Amino acid sequence: MTRNRQILLVARPRGEATADNFRLVETDMPALVAGQVLVRHHYLSLDPYMRGRMNAGESYAEPQALGEVMLGGTVGEIVASRSDRYRVGDRVVGMGGWQEYQIVDGDRAGALRRVDGTAIPLSAHLGAVGMPGVTAWYGLLQLIVPRSGETIVVSAASGAVGSVVGQLARLRGCRVVGIAGGPEKCRAVVEEFGFDACIDHRLHGDTRSLADALAAACPDGVDGHFENVGGRILDAVLRRCNPFARIAICGLIAGYDGQAIPLREAQLILLRRLKLQGFIVSEHLDFWPPALRELGGLVASGRLRHRESIVHGIENAPAAFIGLLHGQNFGKQLVRLI
Repeated sequence: MTRNRQILLVARPRGEATADNFRLVETDMPALVAGQVLVRHHYLSLDPYMRGRMNAGESYAEPQALGEVMLGGTVGEIVASRSDRYRVGDRVVGMGGWQEYQIVDGDRAGALRRVDGTAIPLSAHLGAVGMPGVTAWYGLLQLIVPRSGETIVVSAASGAVGSVVGQLARLRGCRVVGIAGGPEKCRAVVEEFGFDACIDHRLHGDTRSLADALAAACPDGVDGHFENVGGRILDAVLRRCNPFARIAICGLIAGYDGQAIPLREAQLILLRRLKLQGFIVSEHLDFWPPALRELGGLVASGRLRHRESIVHGIENAPAAFIGLLHGQNFGKQLVRLI
């Protein structure tokens, strides 16, 4: 009988998430019935959106249920099958959650997606060739719609989403300026991911200072912005936007602990006729196949670089997740489970 270790959400955060919000449990996996498969997870994805789902308030999706396995993307291998659609040894991506194993109905549409772990590393299917990569692709290409010669700004530029946004924009002939936290991350954004410049927001404690840094890095203004953070970063970018600039809002991590995020100069949206669009990539499934084809080809050929922060063991997922929310990760945050 297979023993399965799981992380449950047992209490909703009051302010910042803490280790007390989670509990590690161990259970026995039941025997498979006809049509089911047993997936052993190799990697678990940790993502900022999970913090919002831990709250009980209104959101774009149902809150994470208390006493249940924390939600999350996974990639792994079929280790037992009673389904005609999957064989033992198949590599699959799914939403297996914070646990080492999962039983899945092999006939349920969209529950699993086969992936190739040869040309593309298995872990990349949770990052650059997974949900973060598709998020970057959709927000940039469908909402910002960059044109060659334009200037694109990306917040959280060293992260799993932001790093892909910048590289895709560079491939389309744009000048790309990142915003990241710390000299090491800023150095990698330029030297490893190929951005034209990167601003260390930790050196700029107020909106005016950050806006001045953006003015120096973006002498022709800002034509497009990919927002992952919000707060003073968005305020500073709005000050530098050209008329008719487009802003794709993917995340607002500055407010994930429940605090309000004021917008200090909302009048700029009207004065400069700006377009701001929030989006949730899971609502645009028709775009996933073309996005994954391009992203997969770029990663396989080495034209798209990606970084990973990996911790080992399901028991370390809560601490790694809390670190992610404080910017301690570099690139895609993963938990290795084998």
